[in-house]
Amino acid sequence: MDNDRIIKTEYSEVMQKSYIDYAMSVIVARALPDVRDGLKPVQRRVLYDMHELGIRADKPYRKSARIVGDTMGKYHPHGDSSIYEALVVMTQDFKKGLPLIDGHGNFGNIEGDGAAAMRYTEARLEKVTQDAFLSDLDKDVVDFVPNFDETEKEPAVLPVRIPNLLVNGSEGIAVGMATNIPPHNLGEVIDATKAYMQDENITTQRLMKYIQGPDFPTGGIVINKSELLDIYETGVGKIKIRGKVDVEKGKNGHINLVITEIPFTMIGANISKFLQDVASLSETKKTQDIIDISNQSSKEGIRIVIELRKDCDVENFKNMLYKKTRLEDTFGVNMLAISKGRPETMGIRDIIKANVDFQFEVNTRKYTTLLEKEQDKREVQEGLIKACNVIDLIIEILRGSKDRKQAFACLTEGKTDGIKFKSKESSVMASMLLFTERQANAILEMRLYKLIGLEIEALVKEHEETVANIYRYEDILERRDSMAQVIINDLEQIKKNFSRKRRTVVEDGAEAVYEENKIQEMDIVFLMDRFGYVRTVDVATYERNKEAADSENKYIFTCKNTGRVCIFTNTGQLHTIKALDIPFGKFRDKGVPIDNISNYDSAKEYIVAAMAQSDLNLYRILFVTTQAMCKLVDGGEFDVSKRTVAATKLQDDDEVISVQAITDQKNVVMQTRDGYFLRFPVEEIPMKKKAAVGVRGMKLNGSDLVESVHYTSYNQAPTMEYREKEVDLGKIKLGRRDSKGTKIRV
Repeated sequence: MDNDRIIKTEYSEVMQKSYIDYAMSVIVARALPDVRDGLKPVQRRVLYDMHELGIRADKPYRKSARIVGDTMGKYHPHGDSSIYEALVVMTQDFKKGLPLIDGHGNFGNIEGDGAAAMRYTEARLEKVTQDAFLSDLDKDVVDFVPNFDETEKEPAVLPVRIPNLLVNGSEGIAVGMATNIPPHNLGEVIDATKAYMQDENITTQRLMKYIQGPDFPTGGIVINKSELLDIYETGVGKIKIRGKVDVEKGKNGHINLVITEIPFTMIGANISKFLQDVASLSETKKTQDIIDISNQSSKEGIRIVIELRKDCDVENFKNMLYKKTRLEDTFGVNMLAISKGRPETMGIRDIIKANVDFQFEVNTRKYTTLLEKEQDKREVQEGLIKACNVIDLIIEILRGSKDRKQAFACLTEGKTDGIKFKSKESSVMASMLLFTERQANAILEMRLYKLIGLEIEALVKEHEETVANIYRYEDILERRDSMAQVIINDLEQIKKNFSRKRRTVVEDGAEAVYEENKIQEMDIVFLMDRFGYVRTVDVATYERNKEAADSENKYIFTCKNTGRVCIFTNTGQLHTIKALDIPFGKFRDKGVPIDNISNYDSAKEYIVAAMAQSDLNLYRILFVTTQAMCKLVDGGEFDVSKRTVAATKLQDDDEVISVQAITDQKNVVMQTRDGYFLRFPVEEIPMKKKAAVGVRGMKLNGSDLVESVHYTSYNQAPTMEYREKEVDLGKIKLGRRDSKGTKIRV
């Protein structure tokens, strides 16, 4: 290899440059929409490909697979799934305020079911997409750039006639930034655009007289109207939305709460999550008003029915739903889009301004192209009219010429050499003909039927129309007011043909306040079996089944139903669980895995001890680790509300082996893997904070570890079996902390 071709570069510099290049590619060319047409590259390419394939609104549907394959092969080499997903979303009227593609087949639903495979579904462009997104592409209105392999040309942006970024909104995650723009009402956005064009100094506040707020396709109620001005000025903020709830009479005098509209953020799997959350309110005794829940939604719309008791406080229950479920949710607004090649956070005025500037640019290019075509047409028409006036001379030139080249030279330059004329006068007149090249070609290609009187009259009339068009196009190009009126006329036509009534109500709603039903405090018994399934039962149930409960469960203790359960693990973590979150029921109920209701992860840790949090306050808690570190901690330090905290500090490669509340225990007995036993008084262990490591309780040989910990009390010294030999713990020699202990021979 030629050493001169090896370029030595700092690795970090290469990584930094490569990552920045990648990040900018994702930001500009994949994840964020362009402020001019409101489309991401994949959406733009799908629509343009359908336009090129001729899959128009008045043509038959074509297989989605055909569209996806063509788009991938020509314009978007990033995999078919992303292309099909973009196509699907553009058909879904529950996600888009203005669907751009007309889908035929299963394109998913509002409850989160996915679309059928692309080989089954069909699609074609919507009429609005043809009229407002793709028209005039043949008039040089936008730049065309090479595709990924430079075999095709694609538009850098579509000549969209409306602020689509506001109408359809957008969402996307790039590198280090994300966009989330809510959809708005087409008619309102067009009215705001017209207002801006009539007064470019218009404020956001005045624009909001036209744009009330977001208009979500799922309807719902925006309840923080007073905060929208700041959101629309800065492009950042939080919109609070609620579902629409109606009250109906149910069977047997019951009350039916019927949800007919949902927050936009609830689309998909969150509907089933909402149903689970409502059921959970009943299961955890947050409310006892629910009799039944049913999802009666269909193609006609959302209908979720919650059947309530006769004496239910409906307003209080509705407020509980707003507080405890996603029936009231937040839409995080971040109006980030690509403007002039770079990402920019924009308010609605900036977005409308960018679109209006784009409309002037598009229309300038459009009418410049049309003007050039009309001027070319006028030139030809004037040549043909002039030729008709001297048609006899033209015929004489054509009959007297040897070839087309000779006749062409005579018509354009007046050269008569070599042409046979009937008279010298004809030759002189022919030498005075000075047609342009375009006019001469048109004359030479003119058919004889064009000499019919009516055809000549039609030519003159067409010429008059052409001249009128030229005057009109020149006026549009020269006067901004004239072009503005053309744009406004286009917007009004689009509004007339495609706008619809607002679906989302915008208001300043009252804060949802509800009174929780006071839970009657009672003692319950916590049960956890060796498989990690937990449940609670009342004390009487436990007493009736005490023998079975004691044999089947690993951890059993009494606690308050309003309290918390503490789980200590080998990794030194303390996980707390509200007793109300633990299923309460019959003795033979299976319960739920403890992983499901806490941060405890059985794949990464195991439980060392479980006890009621209320009991911890009464005692000192003794920690022992496998490396024989030990300490006493005041139980009050574990009276925490966080779901997970560090219960102790561990050295490297150490783990907790025992956590014990000290009641009447007098001595602690540590037993190692190699068979050493050390019994010493609990009082020799110092009190420490939970963040401390502790002190050494026993000297260990080499790689020996503490294997188990036992306790003896004033009245009791239990026995244990060690390698098939029974060991009386009370007879083990009493030693001192941090000594080696006694080896048990077997």
